[in-house]
Amino acid sequence: MSKKKIVIFFLIIFFISASLILFFKNNSIKVQETKINQDTQVNEEQYNSNIINNIKYVSKDAKGNEYIIEASKGEIDYSNPDIIFLDNVRAIIKLNNSKNITISSNYGKYDSNNYDTIFTKNVIINYLNNKITGEYLDFSLNRNSMVISKKVIYTNENNILKSDVIEIDLETKDTKIFMYEDTKKVNIKNKNGNN
Repeated sequence: MSKKKIVIFFLIIFFISASLILFFKNNSIKVQETKINQDTQVNEEQYNSNIINNIKYVSKDAKGNEYIIEASKGEIDYSNPDIIFLDNVRAIIKLNNSKNITISSNYGKYDSNNYDTIFTKNVIINYLNNKITGEYLDFSLNRNSMVISKKVIYTNENNILKSDVIEIDLETKDTKIFMYEDTKKVNIKNKNGNN
């Protein structure tokens, strides 16, 4: 690659990064402890200007519900700068008139435009004395919903429940638990040994 093309490439990346930072600041999303890799050597394998380390976003909806999400690393999608792919994700949902919900997962996909988040791999949700684990969680403040699927296990003080999907309405706390196939049934086991 010629020196002129390399310089143009770096300038484009710089302007995209600067635009994203201004966009996030203007939309009251706080990015804390941002470290962007800015190696001065011209080495395409080392250049990662779309990587943000130790990332944190805080957002509130019109009802005053607060959503805080943190990750050890975020990677901005080149094709859609509103999308950030996250590693080692932790989130806290602070709902009005309710206790906090915490979520953790290995990976996430965060949409900074509407705060919708997909959590994947080793998803853990904690609420009061309830714990839900699974492999995929679709969370949306706009829809007031959480849909967790794939190897779902719900535990509380008395029961262990296994299902394909659990849907939770964040506003009403209404919960739907079901299997994908009609021939399969949700498995509920009492911790005392009773089914």
